[in-house]
Amino acid sequence: MTGFSDPAAIELLHGMLRIPSPSFAESELAGHVVEAMRGAGLTARIDGAGNVIGEIRRGPGPTVMLLGHMDTVPGDVPVRVVGDRLYGRGAVDAKGPLATMICAAAGSTGFRGRIVVVGAVEEETTMSRGAVEIRRTHEPPDALIIGEPSGCDTVVLGYKGKIDLRYHVRCEATHPSNVVPKASELAARAWTELLELLGPEASHARFDSPGPTLTSINGELTDATAEFSIRTPPSFDGERLVTALSERSAPGTLQVVNAVRACRVGRNDPVVRALSVAIRAQGGSPRAKVKTGTSDMNTLAEEWTMPMATYGPGDSSLDHSDREHIKLSEYLFGIRVLTRALTELDGHLTREGR
Repeated sequence: MTGFSDPAAIELLHGMLRIPSPSFAESELAGHVVEAMRGAGLTARIDGAGNVIGEIRRGPGPTVMLLGHMDTVPGDVPVRVVGDRLYGRGAVDAKGPLATMICAAAGSTGFRGRIVVVGAVEEETTMSRGAVEIRRTHEPPDALIIGEPSGCDTVVLGYKGKIDLRYHVRCEATHPSNVVPKASELAARAWTELLELLGPEASHARFDSPGPTLTSINGELTDATAEFSIRTPPSFDGERLVTALSERSAPGTLQVVNAVRACRVGRNDPVVRALSVAIRAQGGSPRAKVKTGTSDMNTLAEEWTMPMATYGPGDSSLDHSDREHIKLSEYLFGIRVLTRALTELDGHLTREGR
């Protein structure tokens, strides 16, 4: 098989949406994706972490990796088609982009080289174990495209980083009216101290500013825990922040649960250019943007430095929502864009000798 017809591409995504795959429970979907890849002409397997790895080689040439994720946040969005809209948990984040990658790889007859398609596990978790395993076990490809909802005419150049913190404090038992600080109060105070350290410009609305979130706070007078997540811009000094917050939040203990740096490429990155050319070839007007969230692009960019960018159909404002859906016309547009982009990228990488 050399590609998916439009109805077959829609059925691929529809079938993926029918299989629930919240983080840590992706195995049923993984088996389904393996069979879909094999039916499309890719060799496919499941690795030790539970990631699906599909490959297709069309002669000597560069290696391009297309990496999306299979897991979703919890929650049921009934799978249904309403006009041009396909509803379902993961339609946007990120089964739609992953299905786009499978279809593009299968239809990429203009590409001369090796395409690796990865359906990663646990992207929606703190540790991104799937992408970490790919980084550990695979040679760096010549180019990398991450599958996340950018919008079918838009390329994502980068993401904020992230620091996940856990603050825990214990206090001696005392009467609520005692003037000494209680554990619950100290946990709340640690959040206030974090906001003060980040300053009044902290915001999730801007790429160049840190954005804090109070993820959870639990406890009572003698024992309390608070969890914070800070989205960080490039060059942010995370170690300095953690040291300062630790000093201010005594007598509790502050633990760094996970940290990943921000990442960003330029508009002249070969992957960005290939995607932009492909969008224009399909009649679109290519745009570029950065995102204030975090993705597996951050995890891989920690150690990989090849050309890379993020692309995928879908409106990211619908991520994790009960209204999550993808427009089928945009999904099919995205498949055509990514298929053409692979051909463009092959030519560029071959000229560069990669």
